[in-house]
Amino acid sequence: MGKIIAIANQKGGVGKTTTAINLAACLAEKGKKILLIDADPQANATSGLGLDPRQAQVSIYECLVDDYPMKAAVQETCVEGLKIVGSRIDLVGAELELINKPDREKVLRRAIEPVKDDYDFILIDCSPSLGSTTVNALTAADSVIIPVQAEYFALDGITQLLNTIRIIKSHLNPPLEIEGFLVTMYDARLRLANQIYEELKTHFGDMVFSTVIPRNIKLSESPSHGLPVTLYDPECRGTISHRQLARELIERNKPQKKAS
Repeated sequence: MGKIIAIANQKGGVGKTTTAINLAACLAEKGKKILLIDADPQANATSGLGLDPRQAQVSIYECLVDDYPMKAAVQETCVEGLKIVGSRIDLVGAELELINKPDREKVLRRAIEPVKDDYDFILIDCSPSLGSTTVNALTAADSVIIPVQAEYFALDGITQLLNTIRIIKSHLNPPLEIEGFLVTMYDARLRLANQIYEELKTHFGDMVFSTVIPRNIKLSESPSHGLPVTLYDPECRGTISHRQLARELIERNKPQKKAS
């Protein structure tokens, strides 16, 4: 049964989509069967894997609003072992159209259920808001990765997100856990970047990934070529760090051996 991981932070520009695309690609590179769900109306994860959102006949919008079967919405990508349910700009309208749905916070969970056993990991790239689509993602997820930008206002908004996660755990999805905090756009030369990392470690301990994602020009360039960084430049620091993150995630999710 696949583990469902939402990648969420309502603060924009923290590297959610970059993490989603490249972590998914690196997990697939390690032989895992991966589904990436683009739950952001900007559809950057879709275009970042070489698909044109404007050409999509079916997207996550139809799965949420029209109960279209997710299995039929899955598309191949340029990465072997990585599939995607893409997005389009009309996902913006789903916020309103979900209002009248019964159990509207659980629509995405119901949509994923039939395909859950087909994958090792299902990653959901959330929009930079705490609207109903993101609430659906957090209600469907087993855990959340929270990307945190290594800059001055990085910790702003985390309290709000953690409060949302707490509410969802209380009312909609009790098993939801934090998979980890991921420091992104990290520049080791800056004292502030190191302070942000240390502050997160002080507050959240082992919940902070050891891996940090550096600022890297190849990471910024690869989406415009419709490629994950692993294919755009297999040897750059952005690729190496995401491979390390994939290893760390797999290690965290190894079955625990029972004490004899």
